[in-house]
Amino acid sequence: MEEGYKSLIAWQKGIELVKETYRIVRQLPRTEQFGLTSQMCRAAVSVPSNIAEGSRRGSRKDYAQFLRIAHGSLAELETQLIIVNELYPTIDLRKAQALSDEVSRIVSTIIKKLYV
Repeated sequence: MEEGYKSLIAWQKGIELVKETYRIVRQLPRTEQFGLTSQMCRAAVSVPSNIAEGSRRGSRKDYAQFLRIAHGSLAELETQLIIVNELYPTIDLRKAQALSDEVSRIVSTIIKKLYV
């Protein structure tokens, strides 16, 4: 199925998380361009990218491995959101945090189902 990964809720929510992350980093000072901005964008983009790549792999084992990478990128992004909250408390992170939590739960569920 050619459109397979695009129909996955985890991938769709991952794309939303990327857009929300880019909204947040536009509010960071220019001095963060090569620090938080770069790191956050990379981590966010990694999430739906790894979900998509894993879904196109030929085995459950490969799919699970790419989902674990996506899950790790989510943990990285969650940590960066905590840092942003500490350093720049006026930036609203609620939507990004909620999306991150939701994608994390979905990815965890898919990983568990792959091993049933």
